[in-house]
Amino acid sequence: MSIKKVGILLFEDVELLDFAGPYEVFSVTNELNDFRLFETFTVSEKGEVIKTVNGLRVISDYSVNDCPPIDILIIPGGVGARKVLNNLKLLNWVKASFDKSEITFSVCSGAMITGKTGLLDNIGYTTHHEVFDDMAEIAPGAILTGDKRFVDNGKIMSSAGISAGIDLSLYIVEKLHGKAVMEKTASYLEYNYR
Repeated sequence: MSIKKVGILLFEDVELLDFAGPYEVFSVTNELNDFRLFETFTVSEKGEVIKTVNGLRVISDYSVNDCPPIDILIIPGGVGARKVLNNLKLLNWVKASFDKSEITFSVCSGAMITGKTGLLDNIGYTTHHEVFDDMAEIAPGAILTGDKRFVDNGKIMSSAGISAGIDLSLYIVEKLHGKAVMEKTASYLEYNYR
């Protein structure tokens, strides 16, 4: 069984739980099993220190130029996602990483980024309820399913606001490694998986 490399994009003013929740799910799943399932790391444009939306500073593990291949790409949201919409280097990196990934998923307003790259065209998605109107402009070809906690389109997935990224991460753990592995992780996290 090969180890899946989970890469999480970071950028200035990223929403903390959008990336920390999934980071914890994949890291804890790895810790609770006798065999390694995931290697989780963060990636930013320059490998720099990133300030989250509420001021916590995080050191990125890699830059977009030196990160390893990514099997599961996570695109979080936050107010900083709006700036990413104008960052051609990051948008091109997301598209190129998507092409090589097995799964790419957005959390919360990270859907604006996947929407801007065209990855949501003609498919269903969900996002934070406060960006529904923005998404109609950013990705008019995408199909909003706003009543869902998360949406699975196979290679590309999306979750609703903030904590929903934990639910989608647990869903992916179950999809890849079965219900028992997922339940063990959710129990350890004391998380009520929906």
